[in-house]
Amino acid sequence: MAKTSADSKDSGRGMNLVRKWIPLVVMSLALAIIIIDTTLLNVSFGVIIRDLHTSLQSLQWVITAYALTLTALTITGGRLGDIFGRRRFFMLGAAIFAVGSFTASISHSVPTLLLGESIIEGIGAAMMLPATASLLVSTYKGRDRAIAFGFWGGVAGAASAVGPILGGWLTSAYSWRWGFRINVAVAALLIIGALIFIREVRDTEERPTIDWGGVLLSTLGLLSLVFGIIESSTYGWWKAKAVFTAFGHNYALHGYSVTPFGLAIGVIFLAAFFIWEQKMEQAGRTPLVSLKLFMNRQFSSGVATLAVVSLGLTGLIFILPIFFQGVRRLDAFHTGISLLPLSISLFVASPVSVFLTKWLTPKRIIQIGLFFTVLANYALYHNLNPTATAADLALGLILFGAGMGFVQSQIANLTLSAVSVQQAGEASGVNNTGRQLGSSLGSAIIGAVMLTKLLTGINGGIAKSAVLPASIKAPVTAAANAQLPAIEFGSGLKLGQSVTPEVAQEVRTISDKATTDAGKNALLWSLGFAALSLLISFSLPNIQNVDTGQSAAPKAGH
Repeated sequence: MAKTSADSKDSGRGMNLVRKWIPLVVMSLALAIIIIDTTLLNVSFGVIIRDLHTSLQSLQWVITAYALTLTALTITGGRLGDIFGRRRFFMLGAAIFAVGSFTASISHSVPTLLLGESIIEGIGAAMMLPATASLLVSTYKGRDRAIAFGFWGGVAGAASAVGPILGGWLTSAYSWRWGFRINVAVAALLIIGALIFIREVRDTEERPTIDWGGVLLSTLGLLSLVFGIIESSTYGWWKAKAVFTAFGHNYALHGYSVTPFGLAIGVIFLAAFFIWEQKMEQAGRTPLVSLKLFMNRQFSSGVATLAVVSLGLTGLIFILPIFFQGVRRLDAFHTGISLLPLSISLFVASPVSVFLTKWLTPKRIIQIGLFFTVLANYALYHNLNPTATAADLALGLILFGAGMGFVQSQIANLTLSAVSVQQAGEASGVNNTGRQLGSSLGSAIIGAVMLTKLLTGINGGIAKSAVLPASIKAPVTAAANAQLPAIEFGSGLKLGQSVTPEVAQEVRTISDKATTDAGKNALLWSLGFAALSLLISFSLPNIQNVDTGQSAAPKAGH
């Protein structure tokens, strides 16, 4: 039977619909592998330590260096994409990311893993990440853009929870190396998808000179700042908990931690960066970041809200795996499964939030989401105890997922729609740098809070125990201090001597209670971050249409 003209039109509309949304799938997939890569290794530390014959401290440097590279170069990557073409830069970043993933997958030493995962992958991610958001801005308009950012934001939040599940499953069923090998195939799909379905977008046909001074100052400033933040959990915030070591040399620093020095140096470099950028603009040259971006209330308040809410998101993803592994003794895969309510709720909430834009402004949807995260942290705090199961914590996870789905589906669109398409790359770079800074700071603060409370709880529990003989309290306390990082990552306290079952059980009870109390204390900080982000969100403009800036205020006479 011959095709009717109606059939042909329906077929054409179907093909156009597919071509319309495939770029969103490509860009969201890129975002997913970047975010998943930041959490993939966390549940596989034990296996990697044995395979590479290394220590936990060395692997923490791999994670730290990835965060440093991504944070320091994201603004630069966004600006270079504006200049040389966002699709081209996206594909180049995907290719570099694949090279880094392959290098990490064949590594048999920490230096090789550091080179592949932290340096090469980090550079590729810093090129792809701002390009994904800026390409969404230039590809979609109006309600389509709201739908696109809703999906993109949902992927961003869910990827943080999927990382531990995927990492745990691959490590348990195959090898931790497959976490990197899969990236190579995904990067190839991204390049093919970009070539076929994404059109090239560039700021201008001219090629202005690159602001290398701005690149250098911003990179050094952000590197120093994030280094200070992350290392606070190791060396302390003010007084030194340990002697700072670099390149084989020890630096006493007069008893102070390296953290305030790193933060101070970072602030100095960033202050110099802003002065340099101001002079570049006054001279009529093209700066790395236009300072006019920060004078835009809609943009700056959106960046601030996202940065602060990232503090709580990262903190929660850090707290719960420690509880599930350290107290409930779950393996890596089942720890990830326990976080599924968060992922499912987030995926459901993201499209629902787009539907709600018919009646509510983006600001109100974001604020509802932030209120949910406050309730979620309270529910988790209330239900967390040494015997709590995944089901006991499901309500808090569902509330948190719904809240993050509402926030992340709206915040990027509201923030980036405040700038022109020509500024989308640098604006996206600044926005993602704010997110990464929030994540880094959240991990550092939550990590420091948990470690401090955990050590205090274990030492206090041992000292007060009526079960432990006085003769073994000192060696057990020494073992706890030496094994604190292992306890934090779920290995539990192991005694280096033969003890009775009663003593072993008492030590486990003390460890479980201390870990739970540390988690509850950290949840209070996460609750504070959620409340602060809700407070900051009141500075967001209450507009109905983010493209036109149309006010949500009712017209006179209505």
